[in-house]
Amino acid sequence: MRFGFVTCVHLGLRCMEEIYRVGGRLDLVVTLRDDLATRKSGRVYLEDFCRTHGIDLVKIRHINDPDALAAVREAALDWLFIIGWSQIAGPEVLQLPREGVLGMHPTLLPQGRGRAAIPWAILKGLPETGVTLFQLDEGVDTGPIIARKVLPIASVETATTLYERMADGHRSLIGRVWPDLLSGNVERRIQDESRATIWPGRTPADGEITPEMTVAEVERLVRATTPPYPGAFWKSGSEVIRIWAGRPGNGLTAAAGAYRVRLVDGVYDAINYVRAAAAGQA
Repeated sequence: MRFGFVTCVHLGLRCMEEIYRVGGRLDLVVTLRDDLATRKSGRVYLEDFCRTHGIDLVKIRHINDPDALAAVREAALDWLFIIGWSQIAGPEVLQLPREGVLGMHPTLLPQGRGRAAIPWAILKGLPETGVTLFQLDEGVDTGPIIARKVLPIASVETATTLYERMADGHRSLIGRVWPDLLSGNVERRIQDESRATIWPGRTPADGEITPEMTVAEVERLVRATTPPYPGAFWKSGSEVIRIWAGRPGNGLTAAAGAYRVRLVDGVYDAINYVRAAAAGQA
């Protein structure tokens, strides 16, 4: 079996490291050109890894460009992983590897197709989420499922802690399924469309705390938008105060119409209050 990998972020590198940890190998690695997405969160450069393991490294502008297609075609791959990559692979890419193209999504598909999976899992108050390895098709997160790993969500879970556990989940799932991929013993399970949900993308502006929010909504928003995301914030006149961590204040309840936020960004160290207009909904 011949394998290729497309990534430009640390999460993808961790998956590649796991492949070699379990005794596997890659025949091709594709990444972004050095001048692209230089500010992308988690961006990594893969020269050292590929040089160490003797892997051909190809740098591209877009996964559907002719040079990318040529590289995948010439590598004569059985499987191609595309993980930690925001560009959508077109039909020609999907058809080139003999067995198919594999991706991972940080939800338990078919739940949570779409974007911002980690913040939404916290904002929705889900008891669990997970990682799904699936075969890409022409839809968005709709292809047949190869394997899943369930991750419980703690009541105090933050985006920081869940992101790290998601990274570990990706890595362990790769190690678990590698023998099956190598042997060709792969079971594909069609997704149940009756259970499918789609989560929309989020922007930094969605982190704004407003007076109409309940205590519970503020608390979840702070946990869901902390690093690696841009953070929750509220506006005080012309000033924007960004919140990285917080807790309900001692002795304060939603009925008191207040939420106590402990600022830990190194700029503000006072105790501040954000009004929660909906009393009694903590």
